[in-house]
Amino acid sequence: MTSATFPPSPPENTSWSRYFGFNTDAKVIGIQYIVTAFFFFLIGGLLAMIIRGELITPPADLVDRTVYNGIYTMHGTIMLFLFIFPVLNGLNNLLIPTMIGAPDMAFPRLNAVAFWLVPIFGALLIGSFFVPGGPAYSGWWSYPPVSTQNPLGHFINGQGLWITAVALSGVSSIMGAINFVTTILRMRSPGMGFFMMPVYCWTALAAQSLQLIGLPALTGGAVMLLMDLSFGTSFYQPEGGGDPVLYQHFFWFYSHPAVYVIILPVFGIFSELFPVYSRKPLFGYVYVCLASFIIVALGLVVWVHHMFPSGVAQWMRNFFMFSTMLIAVPTGVKVFAWLGTIWRGKLRLTTPMLFCLGGLFNFVFAGITGIMLATVPVDIHVSNTYFVVGHFHYVIYGAAVMGIFAAIYHWFPKFIGRMPYEGLGKLHFLLTFIGANLNFLPMHPLGLMGMPRRVSSYDPEFAFWNVLASLGAFLLGVSIIPFLLNMVSAWVRGPKAPHNPWNAIGLEWLLPSPPPEDNFGEHVPTVISRPYGYGTGAPLVEHQAEIEKQLTLQEASA
Repeated sequence: MTSATFPPSPPENTSWSRYFGFNTDAKVIGIQYIVTAFFFFLIGGLLAMIIRGELITPPADLVDRTVYNGIYTMHGTIMLFLFIFPVLNGLNNLLIPTMIGAPDMAFPRLNAVAFWLVPIFGALLIGSFFVPGGPAYSGWWSYPPVSTQNPLGHFINGQGLWITAVALSGVSSIMGAINFVTTILRMRSPGMGFFMMPVYCWTALAAQSLQLIGLPALTGGAVMLLMDLSFGTSFYQPEGGGDPVLYQHFFWFYSHPAVYVIILPVFGIFSELFPVYSRKPLFGYVYVCLASFIIVALGLVVWVHHMFPSGVAQWMRNFFMFSTMLIAVPTGVKVFAWLGTIWRGKLRLTTPMLFCLGGLFNFVFAGITGIMLATVPVDIHVSNTYFVVGHFHYVIYGAAVMGIFAAIYHWFPKFIGRMPYEGLGKLHFLLTFIGANLNFLPMHPLGLMGMPRRVSSYDPEFAFWNVLASLGAFLLGVSIIPFLLNMVSAWVRGPKAPHNPWNAIGLEWLLPSPPPEDNFGEHVPTVISRPYGYGTGAPLVEHQAEIEKQLTLQEASA
């Protein structure tokens, strides 16, 4: 491939029908992932409203206790397996090929199959709630022996459907991980060495490598659990020589690193957006890149800190306490790099920048409580209480989801070709930031006071903090309304977007808005510098000025 002197032409097919069929274009699949994920996000959010509606008063007076337990489990699994992972896969599909100059993913058909598994296991997962013997008692951990009880005595039961859905989710994610890793390793544009890649691609490579290492353990553990439940095996049954704690090791060997699978791409989003809206190069680029893989290495040796109350040996408690606390070091490197980027920058408080700043604030708070939970005495004291729930939601919603919103607002003009409305975006941020903190902050004193999770009634001494948390949850529910209005109205009739509305630096911004099906096609530019030259005047690719000139002429003629 050679350097380009002219940019590719805008896409010919912009019909909505392409999003409703089997399509192998990574950009179409990316939008399919994101829209599907937000459909399930609304379902999971509705379940959260029911949970907080029940907890706004001490007695259980809204739903039956068994139904409440089932709703609690379904909320967690829907948000993780049907929202957060699919929406990140959608961003990977949109950003990785365009950021590295690839025409598509390495395996386009496998990419499409991985997406179409999502609605299949989504239907199974939600259907399990309505089938007798569902996951009401076992929780989203699905620990045996509780999860291996089969009141119906045959395969078709709610717990079995739920486990099957989780296993299919693992298969889909493994397919996606193979695609993302291969694409980054083998399809970069000329001149783009590893230390000239955008940080988002580094974090995606790190996160998906972690998927390939850890996810087979959870998938295999879920299959073994399904066999114990439905076919009478004894992998986890003590009476048959099995060990129920073995399942906990399988589960947490992946499920703690899964937090890094989620947060690492969000770190990449922060690293891409802070330079754009601060007009400064990313501080400590090399160290930020390397820190991602240090997090991967340490993330594989932290899982037992979720099992401190399970009777593990003291040496394991000591080792995993140390390794869990150590992971704060590479994470801190990234935080200081972002602060160094923002420091004395020419800040533009646009909607994407506000979500990044809010996500960074929430993540620092989550990191502080994470260090507390890494210590054995504190972890045992607050285990299975709302302190852990609050910490987890600060990471997942307070940091990760806010980073995802930042990415959507930032790259929406590029891949949809329309500009979102700034006023609605800032209203969305304000409601989200206030609602998230009002919802999740009160969970920490509740946990320290001893309120356990998964209860629908509680002592009146917990009422004050629960009322605050419920009000925050309802505000968080309202916050999604301006987001949906913004996305739908902007997509239908928003102002047409230029090819680079934010004056950002990166290969994706040298494409028309929206990009053509094969991105640059045969005319991939040769990369000659890192993508963070804000204020330096250094071009990113050969013939960059000519490409941008021709893009401007295309926009003017359109």
